[in-house]
Amino acid sequence: MIASLSLILLCQLVGEVVVRASALPLPGPVLGLVLLLVLLLLRDRIAGLAIGPLSKHETKDGVEDVSRVLLANLSLLFVPAGVGVVQKLDLIAAHGLAIVAVLLISVVITLLVTVAVFLAISRWLARSPGKP
Repeated sequence: MIASLSLILLCQLVGEVVVRASALPLPGPVLGLVLLLVLLLLRDRIAGLAIGPLSKHETKDGVEDVSRVLLANLSLLFVPAGVGVVQKLDLIAAHGLAIVAVLLISVVITLLVTVAVFLAISRWLARSPGKP
C-alpha cells in the first residue's frame, strides 16, 4: 500500500515539477494523473512494467486498490476546505453578492460552452465519412 501511495504521489510531484518548469497553464496534479494513466496503459501493453505497485495481483497492494480506498474516503479531504470557508465567513459576508454573481455567471458560461462543444462534435461526427 505504501508503494502504491508513493507512486501516486510521485506522479503528482512529477506533474507539478513539469508544470512549474515549463509554465504550462495546467494544474500539476492533472498532469500527474495523466502520467499515471499512461503508466497504467503501458503496463497493460508492456509486461516489464507490471512490477511493484503497477503489478496486477490479487492482494490489496495494487495502485487500483489504493485508489479505490482513496476515492471511498474522498469526503474526508473536503473537511479542510470547509474549515477554511468557515474561517473566512467575514469575507464571504462582505463580498457575498459578488461571489454569488461570479458563481452564477461561471455556471452559465460553462453550460453554454458545453452545449457549443457538444453541438460542434455532433455536427463533426455527422459529417465524417465511414459513419456506422
